[in-house]
Amino acid sequence: LALSLFSSFTIVTLITKTTTSKKSNLSQTQNQQTMFGVVFPNRSFPIDISTFAQIDTHHWVLDMNHFVGEAYDQIGEMCIFLLNNFTLPPDKALAVYLQSPGSGFVFCGAVTLNRPSAVLSLQWPEPGGTALMSGDSAPLSAKIGVSVEDAAALQSVDVAAERKIERLAMKVGENLFNFMQSFCGVDGSKLVVPMDILDRWFKKFQEKAKRDPGFLKSFAL
Repeated sequence: LALSLFSSFTIVTLITKTTTSKKSNLSQTQNQQTMFGVVFPNRSFPIDISTFAQIDTHHWVLDMNHFVGEAYDQIGEMCIFLLNNFTLPPDKALAVYLQSPGSGFVFCGAVTLNRPSAVLSLQWPEPGGTALMSGDSAPLSAKIGVSVEDAAALQSVDVAAERKIERLAMKVGENLFNFMQSFCGVDGSKLVVPMDILDRWFKKFQEKAKRDPGFLKSFAL
């Protein structure tokens, strides 16, 4: 009787573990299937993960040829969003990469649990020269790749935004330099400018911005 009870207990335990394991695997699969979605502003309805080709557990690819064909470079923005807070561990990020025909993948930005959605500027890399045909002569296409990665290993969550800030700073600096050239003198190897040059430049900058609404737009990137 004791042996019979032990055998029954063992069978029930194995069935319970198997059922729990299957439920866990099913839950993980369902989480992956509902991990994220994307929207191309003014271009698309929300697109779920099923539109992407899943390469493996942590990588997906969207073939832009099926979406817009050769006009991929006219797609300048993409909104990517997590669908819930259960699909991505807190130390992970969903990284986005861009690939033009014949080029490599270039990092674009990412979302995390702390930043569950983002509108990313799509700065497509240059196509790969004349290598626009694959080995079987089928035309290569642009792709958007999505990858689950360690958040700490990513250089930034929005590369395009940082580049915009850099270019904006350079444009403002160029405007200041051009203004200073009108007033500077040369003393040997030094440029000499009036002490109030920055105040004069900033005042002129503000006045021009008030008079001409398009002036500040010229700094838009």
